[in-house]
Amino acid sequence: MKINQNIAISETGFIFNPTTGESFTVNATGLEIIHALKEGKAFAEISREMLQKYAIDAATIEKDYFDFIHFLKQFKFITQNDETDL
Repeated sequence: MKINQNIAISETGFIFNPTTGESFTVNATGLEIIHALKEGKAFAEISREMLQKYAIDAATIEKDYFDFIHFLKQFKFITQNDETDL
């Protein structure tokens, strides 16, 4: 996944798409995922880091991650690079 270049993201979790005028605020975990995506990390690496950092199980991470990714795609904040992004 790749964050679209025109998307503005503040350190407080405010996301703005100047193309559509839409804006949203994400929580600290959402912001952490966005930063990981900006660094080019794939789901497997993000999942591993979250498992180490938080008291959460792998199934919950997977569900929440892909729900969040769906949200980001729906509002055109991210693009899918290739099949490894699934």
